[in-house]
Order: sequence, then C-alpha cells, then structure tokens
Amino acid sequence: MGGKPRPDTHRLLGVAVLEGAGSPDVKQVDLTVVREQPDGTCTVRWTDPFRDAEREGPYRCTADRDPILKAPDPVTGFAWDTGFIVAEGSNKGDLYSLGQDDDVDEQLEASAGLLVAGVFLTIIGVVGGNIRTLFRMTGVNPEIVRRARRLRDAAVLVTFDHHSAVETVREAWTQTRSPEAPEVLSALRVLVETGPQGRKVVATARALTARLDPLLADAAPAAGRMQMLAASREERRRAEIAIGELRLTLSEPATRSVAEQFAQTSVDLLRGPDSDPAGLATRADFDSRPAEYRRVLADITAEPLT
Repeated sequence: MGGKPRPDTHRLLGVAVLEGAGSPDVKQVDLTVVREQPDGTCTVRWTDPFRDAEREGPYRCTADRDPILKAPDPVTGFAWDTGFIVAEGSNKGDLYSLGQDDDVDEQLEASAGLLVAGVFLTIIGVVGGNIRTLFRMTGVNPEIVRRARRLRDAAVLVTFDHHSAVETVREAWTQTRSPEAPEVLSALRVLVETGPQGRKVVATARALTARLDPLLADAAPAAGRMQMLAASREERRRAEIAIGELRLTLSEPATRSVAEQFAQTSVDLLRGPDSDPAGLATRADFDSRPAEYRRVLADITAEPLT
C-alpha cells in the first residue's frame, strides 16, 4: 500500500552527570504495599531480579504520596510505591531504605556534588535541597513510562495501518467506480478478512491512544533522571499522578492482552495481493460473501451500493 510511511516509534540542562566509582549501585523496583500504617511504616513485596524470586519485608513508604498510588489495585487489592534494591555486594537484592543505610547515603551525598559541571547549582533548588529528594520521588519508575509508550506506539501503528487500508479502497474506488473491479475487491479483501473483530481492535486502539497521550505527556519527566532533574515542582507533581494513572491502565485486564491484538491486526492489515496476483482467490472470496464486501465498501465510500 502506498501513501505516507508508517510512523516511527525536555529540556536539556548544561550539566554533566558523572556516574563512577563514587556512586552507589542501586536498582529501582516497583513495590507492592501489603500493609501500611498512617506514619508510612509498610510491609512491601518486590521482585528480586537477581534471585528471580518475590520477597517481602519492612519499608518506610512515603506517607504523603499521591492518593492514587495508595488506592488498592482492582485485581490484587494492594497499593504501590517505588523503591530501590542493592545491586552489588553481599546485600545484593535487599531492599535499600533511603536515609537508613548510612554508608550508601554518604555515597549519595558525594555523588550529588558531581551533578554540576559548568553551571550554578540551581538544580538543587529544584529537587528540594539534595539528590536524595530525586531518588525519593514516589511512583516514577521509568519502566512504567517505557511500557506505556510501547503500548501507545502499537496502538498508533494499528490505527495507521487501518487508515492506510481504507485509503487504498478509496483510491481504487475513485479510479474505477465499480464495486467488482479487481482493484477494489483486492483492497476490500484485507478489511473484510479482519472483520468486526479487526474494527473493534482499531476502535480500542484509538480510544487507548486518546487516553495515553495526555498521561504520557504529563509523565515525561519520569522517563529518566535528567528529565526529572529538569522538571519543575509542578511538573514532578503531575508526573507522579500520571504514573499512577498509567499503572492503573497497564494493570487493567482489558489492557494486558491488547498489545498482542494490535500487532496481529497490523499484520493482517498489511497483507497485500502479492499472493494472489491474478485476483482469482479474491474473486472466489467475494463470490462466497458479496454482501460483506459491499457493506464494507458502502461504509468507506458512504454511498449506497446495489
């Protein structure tokens, strides 16, 4: 199919982030909050990627984090937070509590000094006084943003592929004005074969794109450390709320399987007439269900066909 090519799927600071031997080796993880006290004392679960096991332990949650992060997951009934685990040494995989592990905290304070190269330390005012504030931002796991972007990209692609298939039908119809012209039937067959389920998938993709786009825009500062450093206090607040909404969206049962549906429907829509150059199979398919071909053509051209 011709037409437009398929779509390819912040501010910058004048600072150099130097991460070397002086920086602690920690890894950000999502936490499932099993129990939580008003003062932030929690029991949490996390997946230890080094042991490929689920673990549970005490943690100091952020008591004043956004309420959406405290809302129970509709599936599990638990809340969320974000934390760090030690990624090296004898404590590898253990939950790291900021402000309670003095040795690592000292390294954090030391590494904060490396965040400035060539500019004044105005960024310190942005993150509330030191680098620890940045690490303590709740619910800003970049992986959530990456997953949401991948899902949004898949939704955009299947919508684009459906639009291209529809435009191919329109072009063939404009040139021939014959509902049984080989070019028209060949273009229609792609849409006829995807059927009502394909149309439903595309409608879901459009709705999901409309839902994800504003959330991803607000969540942009959570895509990485430099983006969060560059963000204003209000931008960080919106990012935290957006991440909570993205978590809910990604965890919904209806959302979990749609990425695969988007990909499969894109494959179906991209199938061309190469395997049927003479149009014989397409003609036979049309003869077996002419009403369906005419209905799809009428929907696209908005013209009654007999």
